[in-house]
Amino acid sequence: MNFRRQGQGRPVIVIHGLFGSLDNLNGLSKSLSEHFDVIAVDVRNHGLSPRSDQMHYHDMAEDILRLIEQLQLERPMLVGHSMGGKIAMMAAGLAPAAIGGLVVADIAPVAYTQARHDEVFKGLQAVTEAGCRDRKTADEVLSRHVNIAGVRQFLLKSFVPYNRDPWRFNLPVLFHHYRNIMSWPGVSQPYPGPVLFIKGGESDYLLPEHQPQVAQQFPQARAKVIPGTGHWLHAEKPQLFNRLVLDFLAEAS
Repeated sequence: MNFRRQGQGRPVIVIHGLFGSLDNLNGLSKSLSEHFDVIAVDVRNHGLSPRSDQMHYHDMAEDILRLIEQLQLERPMLVGHSMGGKIAMMAAGLAPAAIGGLVVADIAPVAYTQARHDEVFKGLQAVTEAGCRDRKTADEVLSRHVNIAGVRQFLLKSFVPYNRDPWRFNLPVLFHHYRNIMSWPGVSQPYPGPVLFIKGGESDYLLPEHQPQVAQQFPQARAKVIPGTGHWLHAEKPQLFNRLVLDFLAEAS
């Protein structure tokens, strides 16, 4: 896996979400690096990490566990947003003794049946087919399918002009395995360690009806809500988000 390491102290692995890269949580990584040894990763098929034909949570969690072994990390804590949160939860389920704690940002340990990214996939494919040579043109093409400027700005962070494949993520594989990404196989055993779920107050990814699944799989879980934020809570209110993560990790360590 491609990763960026900074800081000293107890190890913390930071895991981004779908269509992202390690840069998406860079503000959090910098904040945590004042107190922890922070390893921010590019998930498989994203950023500069290797491409793969598989996007199952067991495989993605094994990538994290192999990195822990490779870097000889002692019970690191994992912080993940969205898909990255599911990867973190699965890693803790597969190897609970190897993980010191979790922060899960705006995602639940459940399968989502609603297709949430249809227009995003259409826009990304349209940019590819148009052969866009610059970010401005790519934004114009993308805007025909994605009308929220902040979402387009996020997606275009992975745009690579003049490349035959203009995206730093593996678009065909992500599209093919989208159902797997939205699914959740569950953890084989409850994770007994400390877990913090952080919800965007206006997001519908983490809801009260998910509480039984959370309690069953993560019996020590607690939750915080950041009012006035959606799914991108770490970008909308970064100072509050960073503080919640830092306070929890400091307490858990």
